[in-house]
Amino acid sequence: MLETPHVALGAAIAVAIPNPLISIPLAFASHFLLDMTPHWNPHLNTEMKKHGHLTQQTLFIIGLDLACAVLLTIFIARSDVNIYLAAFAAILPDIAEGPYFLFGWRNKYLDPILRFQKSIQANANIFWGLLTQVLVLLGSLYIIS
Repeated sequence: MLETPHVALGAAIAVAIPNPLISIPLAFASHFLLDMTPHWNPHLNTEMKKHGHLTQQTLFIIGLDLACAVLLTIFIARSDVNIYLAAFAAILPDIAEGPYFLFGWRNKYLDPILRFQKSIQANANIFWGLLTQVLVLLGSLYIIS
């Protein structure tokens, strides 16, 4: 799943449950639930196997998505540290994978994360896969408002 729906749901959890001892772990767990929801995103593992690196188109999508996720988090959180932490927790598994996908770095700690993340992905075609993400984003914004 793209990062923007992940941070939106993480922020919505923090707004709905202001206690960081509850909201931050729930935001982290939401990452895996969203990845099990049918969605579309660039096929990073396939590109790494095929090309040994990510394509320029995929890097553009990642950059645009990260920019949207950061701006959305700043807009929602303003000065609420709990919301920032929950949004960060919601994308932490993907951040952990960043060194591999962006720089090709692998290590014994990263490999199990990569395997687990790949095993729970529920891929969908671009229409239905983006629709689910838009619905998550809209639902999260509704909770926040």
